[in-house]
Amino acid sequence: MKTLRELKPGDFVTHIDHGVGVFSGLEKIEVGGQMQETVRLIYAGNDIMYVGIQSLHKISKYVGKDGEAPRVNKLGTDTWANLKKKTKKRIKELAFDLIQLYAKRKASKGFQFSPDGYLQNELEASFMYEDTPDQAKATEDVKRDMEAVPPMDRLVCGDVGFGKTEIAIRAAFKAACDGKQVAVLVPTTILAMQHHKVFKERLSDFPIEVDFLNRFKTGKEKKETLERLAEGKINIIIGTHALVGKSVKFKDLGLMIIDEEQKFGVGTKETLKTIKANVDTLTLTATPIPRTLSFSLMGARDLSIINTPPPNRQPITTSVHPVDPDLIKEAIEYEIYRGGQVFFVHNRVRDIGEVKDMLLKIVPNIDIGVAHGQMDGDHLEEVLLKFVNREFDVLLCTNIIESGIDIPNANTIIINNAHQFGLSDTHQLRGRVGRSNKHAFCYLLAPPLSTLSNESRQRLKTIEEFSDLGSGFNIAMRDMDIRGAGNMLGAEQSGFIAEIGLEVYQKILDEAVRELKQTDFKDLYKEELERNNDYVRDCAIETDLEMLIPNQYVSNTTERMLLYRELNDIKDEAGLARFEEQLHDRFGPVPEPVYELFEAMRLKWMATKLGMEQIILKGKIMRCYFVANQESSFYKSAVFGKILEYVQQHRNGIYLRETEKFLVLTFENVRKMKDADRQLSELSGRVFG
Repeated sequence: MKTLRELKPGDFVTHIDHGVGVFSGLEKIEVGGQMQETVRLIYAGNDIMYVGIQSLHKISKYVGKDGEAPRVNKLGTDTWANLKKKTKKRIKELAFDLIQLYAKRKASKGFQFSPDGYLQNELEASFMYEDTPDQAKATEDVKRDMEAVPPMDRLVCGDVGFGKTEIAIRAAFKAACDGKQVAVLVPTTILAMQHHKVFKERLSDFPIEVDFLNRFKTGKEKKETLERLAEGKINIIIGTHALVGKSVKFKDLGLMIIDEEQKFGVGTKETLKTIKANVDTLTLTATPIPRTLSFSLMGARDLSIINTPPPNRQPITTSVHPVDPDLIKEAIEYEIYRGGQVFFVHNRVRDIGEVKDMLLKIVPNIDIGVAHGQMDGDHLEEVLLKFVNREFDVLLCTNIIESGIDIPNANTIIINNAHQFGLSDTHQLRGRVGRSNKHAFCYLLAPPLSTLSNESRQRLKTIEEFSDLGSGFNIAMRDMDIRGAGNMLGAEQSGFIAEIGLEVYQKILDEAVRELKQTDFKDLYKEELERNNDYVRDCAIETDLEMLIPNQYVSNTTERMLLYRELNDIKDEAGLARFEEQLHDRFGPVPEPVYELFEAMRLKWMATKLGMEQIILKGKIMRCYFVANQESSFYKSAVFGKILEYVQQHRNGIYLRETEKFLVLTFENVRKMKDADRQLSELSGRVFG
């Protein structure tokens, strides 16, 4: 994320209130006799705007369609405000439909699963690895949803190999223990086979019947499986999109698990919507975030994210090379020498035989297995089984192994013509290695970078750059950067993103959803609003006090900019203490103006909790502006009631007045940030006890 946010002079940025401008570095200016550091932005007609460092969160790097320069806005016109208004109106319509679906689901009645019994505890105790903290939390989230009245619709998002399958197994077992059937929907035939094997092994000690359905079964076998499913003799069925066909009948379906939803076609997704209406649904996905997730992040769908990698897991060393027989020979021989196996991915079936001959010439004494989607089921299963049993050193295959295949002994993958794969596909393929505690290698073979298109070049650089564990989210962000986010968020929204940039689009989307939660859907989100006191996302502070990181303390401009960004993102006292410690460690004793910045952060946190969107502290007077949206449920909340009580009791130097747009609380005789903090702290103490 740092690369996305590190700004260089000349970069396009979007200010949420003023539109697209050009970043021109940091500049110190005098405000009310005090020096302040600001961000200098240049707009159309060479207009200059100075943004205080307290408002840094309002600026974001412009991410639109790759290579296309945005139109720079003119200050003092309505163009940007109108564009924002139009975008928000359209987004609100989309969000409204989505939240309505969510509300409908929350109001409907599903099956309430029983709390964990001894069998569930036994299954979880038999897991050979220790759960990572995120895995444990996601498991709890899923169980809580299953035990609640509304049908579950949870999305578990986590990088390849981070333990999503185990969460699915536990959920499926929980459903089966209550006599309900489970359907596990996967995108590929090979993944259906792999899942069938894993589920069967994990549940072998329990009286649970697991079966699968895919194109490798004969007509007779399929018919028999479907009959047993309809009679309720199969507890868990795993299959490809054939599972949602008209011929498939369940006796009592209670849970639907969907693996890699983005890989299914529109038709399958529409069928799923009708099935999902009152059946608990668990969706698993690796991280590059498709458009189906964009609203999950906005709270219109329940979301669990697994960020922590399993212990002892190491990053996969990833490098881009031209096709070189010596390199291929060295990579394969090194892996075999240390007792491992190799995947060689070549995605064209028609000349896969020629690639096998080439490999045998380069490394003559190795055994090579070939696997691709056009082979019949038994043969493919046989090849994979032999590879698992280490009868082959190298598996030459198409991207059929992309999702789900788990062979801990294979720790080198060579991807031929890597420039022809999408980012998400390459990331998934790379995830097939490094699934044990051995150091893994991924070689991306491609023509010289200078001969490739700009897009292919950027994709290869990205996958090489982001090889850390759990970097799928960064890859997704960069994917949006390279392809233009419209491709990922749906055609009707791509126009907005090209005009306003991705981060601001997300902010407006966030704002729209928050407004809907507080107005049209306030009853549905009543508990959440009261629990989180979530009336205001942020508070902007304007002041004439000296608050900055002095040049003589941190001389590098980029470094100061990053420190301001970092400070802006801190959410609590512990974070502030860590930040102060780091500053002291790197640059020496912290100067007074920086402590003023810390006080401003504390003021911002308190103001946000008290429903204030802006504070102006100038000329010893502090004006606090409450939520601008007059329909906000904040004005009917207990918080606002207690603020009114406090003002009535303290008439000396504190008063409340109403302007055309805002309700403003004014405090007199506020000389320093510390005074401002003390005033709001006293008010906070009265409101929150």
